[in-house]
Amino acid sequence: MRKIIQISLFYLLLFCSTSIAFAQDKKSNDPDMQFKETLYAKYKNEVRAFDRKDFDDLFFEFFQKQGDSKLTLTKEEFYTYTIKIAIYSEKLGLLYKDKKEEAQQAKQDWFSKSYAEYLSTKK
Repeated sequence: MRKIIQISLFYLLLFCSTSIAFAQDKKSNDPDMQFKETLYAKYKNEVRAFDRKDFDDLFFEFFQKQGDSKLTLTKEEFYTYTIKIAIYSEKLGLLYKDKKEEAQQAKQDWFSKSYAEYLSTKK
């Protein structure tokens, strides 16, 4: 009986240590990820309260400013728009369960937008 308890404990420890080792966070190559996560936390509740009109206004405002050759968005402005759009995409996934995967992909796409790439299109 004691031998079975020892073996069980050994396997339990082994299982716990391997699950911890494999559950480590992925390190992102994006140098702005911390900034994006800060903006995400800041605007999450605000954007989840948006209705469709608020989102449409935000979306079109972003594309107007992005397309204006005389205007260059600051890093904070650019990421504020992209993160707010990502949050709204996440909200749609929560509201419409059948669109959850599409919404999650859209969120990741918006989260992965890069300010450096935006600046390269402005040159």
